[in-house]
Amino acid sequence: MKVLPFQPPLPSLPPLLSVSLPRLPLPAVSLPFLSRVRHARLPVALLRATALDLAILTGHALLYPAGIAQERRAAALPPEASALPTEGRARPPVVLLHGFVDNRSVFVLLRRSLARHGWRHLVSLNYSPLTCDVRTAAELLGRHIEEISARTGHQRVDIVGHSLGGLIARYYVQRLGGDLRVRTLVTLGTPHEGTTVVPLANAHPVVRQMRPGSAVIEELRLPAPGCRTRFVSFWSDLDQLMAPVGTARIEHPDLCAENVKVSGVGHLGLPVHPAVAAGIRHALETDPTPDAHTASGSASADGSISVA
Repeated sequence: MKVLPFQPPLPSLPPLLSVSLPRLPLPAVSLPFLSRVRHARLPVALLRATALDLAILTGHALLYPAGIAQERRAAALPPEASALPTEGRARPPVVLLHGFVDNRSVFVLLRRSLARHGWRHLVSLNYSPLTCDVRTAAELLGRHIEEISARTGHQRVDIVGHSLGGLIARYYVQRLGGDLRVRTLVTLGTPHEGTTVVPLANAHPVVRQMRPGSAVIEELRLPAPGCRTRFVSFWSDLDQLMAPVGTARIEHPDLCAENVKVSGVGHLGLPVHPAVAAGIRHALETDPTPDAHTASGSASADGSISVA
């Protein structure tokens, strides 16, 4: 698959493409100095990303109460209307699924960005903060998606999942037959291989399921031949909740997966940063061509976004 070409959402934003520049010959004596410069830049970038995450957390705390209640749904279409074909006439609905102990308010900015660029059917789902099992949450997600399909007339939907939300959506797609309903699954900072961060949080059952080697993580390693869903995983090199950071990548031989590296943004910045929003829009606009994938096997590609 082609590497995603990203364009800045506003002229004032810095370029988002990582451009490969020609390598210039350097004297051997300068190499140690360049190495020290590279290592010195990392703490600065990490401090900036941490400060951005703290600012986002402060703003999100103000919005959090407004997102506790489930959003109001439009009335379902009559049976004759829901039977009409909608493919090709409108973009599929986009389901937004938040992370651990969060709610739909985390997607306020992303939802606004999608709406401004022509997406009509946007649904932000809440699952209970008392959820103790990824499998149960995935089954509930499946019921929500069936209701959304009946209400909008679309046979397939797209999903954007942040952190644990991405893991729940992947379990639904890969283990519960959700690939029949989900066209594209975009994950943001999702621990696909499990994360070892904050060992004291193991008291919570869902956190234990997000650990490397858990039963859920091992189930997602099982073969998934013919999976129809296209996966796009955005992972950040400064995501302090992913340990190691590469755990947010999807590596599975049977899945059509694309991993997009984000530089300069922490875990909380992934669902709100405009550069990432531009990448998500591009991913949702790309035709996944599931038939071609099924015939030729899995595909993988890597892109990158820099917001530094």
